[in-house]
Amino acid sequence: VQLQASGGGLVQAGGSLRLSCAASGRTSSRYAMGWFRQAPGKEREFVSHISWRGTKIDYTDAVKGRFTISRDNAENTVYLQMNNLKPEDTAVYYCAVSRGQVAGSWSTDYDYWGQGTLVTVSS
Repeated sequence: VQLQASGGGLVQAGGSLRLSCAASGRTSSRYAMGWFRQAPGKEREFVSHISWRGTKIDYTDAVKGRFTISRDNAENTVYLQMNNLKPEDTAVYYCAVSRGQVAGSWSTDYDYWGQGTLVTVSS
């Protein structure tokens, strides 16, 4: 499975961005997807995940109420709508795919990773 993330960029605090991640390759099985991020000098951290059917969704507390994850299984794509962005949201954002239909907030839950897309939020 190959993952291509896009949609990152430079935005002012309070602005919005929408990240996309398209999966290709052996995508015939049902899989959960997630987003992680890594800020400069920090470890990679969980942001959000969504189950195959979209019925199980979770967010890290820092983004609850501001970020929304969604997916289009027909397009093998997961999205992350990010609103009211803050400078502390600045990071490289990675999408990930799990072989299971449901996955959690641990990076070890995921089997495939995208290359990352940079989000920079200026104050």
